[in-house]
Amino acid sequence: MRDMERARGAADRLAPELTELRHALHRHPEIGLHLPVTQQTVLKALAGLGLEISTGKQLTSVTAVLRGGRPGPAVLLRADMDALPVQERTGVDFASRIDGVMHACGHDLHTAMLVGAARILADRRAELAGDVVFMFQPGEEGWDGARLMIEEGVLDAAGPRVTAAYALHVMSARLPRGEFATRPGTVLSACSELTVEVQGRGGHGSVPHLGLDPVPATAEMVLALQTMVTRRFDIFDPVVLSVGTIHGGTAANVLPDQVSFQATVRTFSPGSLARMQEETVRLCRQIGAAHGLTVDASFDTQYPATVNDPGCADRVARTAVDLFGPERYTHMDFPHAGSEDFSRVTDQVPGCFVVYGACTGDDHTVAADNHSPSAAFADEVLADGAALYAALAMRRPATEGSR
Repeated sequence: MRDMERARGAADRLAPELTELRHALHRHPEIGLHLPVTQQTVLKALAGLGLEISTGKQLTSVTAVLRGGRPGPAVLLRADMDALPVQERTGVDFASRIDGVMHACGHDLHTAMLVGAARILADRRAELAGDVVFMFQPGEEGWDGARLMIEEGVLDAAGPRVTAAYALHVMSARLPRGEFATRPGTVLSACSELTVEVQGRGGHGSVPHLGLDPVPATAEMVLALQTMVTRRFDIFDPVVLSVGTIHGGTAANVLPDQVSFQATVRTFSPGSLARMQEETVRLCRQIGAAHGLTVDASFDTQYPATVNDPGCADRVARTAVDLFGPERYTHMDFPHAGSEDFSRVTDQVPGCFVVYGACTGDDHTVAADNHSPSAAFADEVLADGAALYAALAMRRPATEGSR
């Protein structure tokens, strides 16, 4: 327990620096794979810690390796760094200075916490049995930055492949402030996108029989997809399909030539994903054929499900309880339907994705959620997040994971 107390004490002492770093990152958010200001801020924060640092070629990533003083397996700690195309409405004094861009998902906190963990562990490198890889990743918000970092060797940055990987994600709602939560097995869904274009023949709205109207057929497809989810798939292996866009037509009295729509699809098992990929496309094409229309339908699998290794999830739970007490850790009964490119990492090595309550108010149930322009995250959680990251690296067994 002394190592836990020391990690937490060191993190508490770093709290003012981590808050300052988080505010600096928040004022200058960047989107996508190329975050030059963020990268330089991180490099400056890591300077002087004796880390082996490399930067990405396809993206402005930062990979830092800390060599432990004793032999042992390597572990990876990940923080995503990119922001969102959102106009901030939080009213905080460190609000974004970039019009239309905001750290609305808390990645500024992740980055600051991982820097904190690097500082804690650098001071204790002699005690570490094995190396630590710090993965500072751009492009989590739909850019698949984790895949690119894996292609560039982040999992092998220490030499031997890392034997475990951990990621922490703050929530502005859903959890009380300071509470950690995770679960073994599937923790986040796979994310896919269905795109459908329905081609008809335009004409005058007063004589629809002289054209081929794609509008009612499209409406039928949207409703049939919802019915398919509830009638063709097991409720205990859930599927979520939500149509987010529909486009077609220019005037009330004109039949359009074409209507298109897009839907997000969330699945929690490989079997359901494979079935959705086949059956959604077939259903739309067959409905179109029944109306004499041509349908171009495609199903794009974006991220796989994020699956926590049971051994790593158990280690997170025990470490969180040892650090902060049982009241600060919650076992998640069900996965979340959000998706993450940390799934690329857990596809390759045992790992665990942890959610962390960072609500600024006393009632998380009424707080603005992640991705909202009003999403606010508490600075008070930074030290404990850094402490958990560091403790997970410090308390590794001789072998990690259960694969």
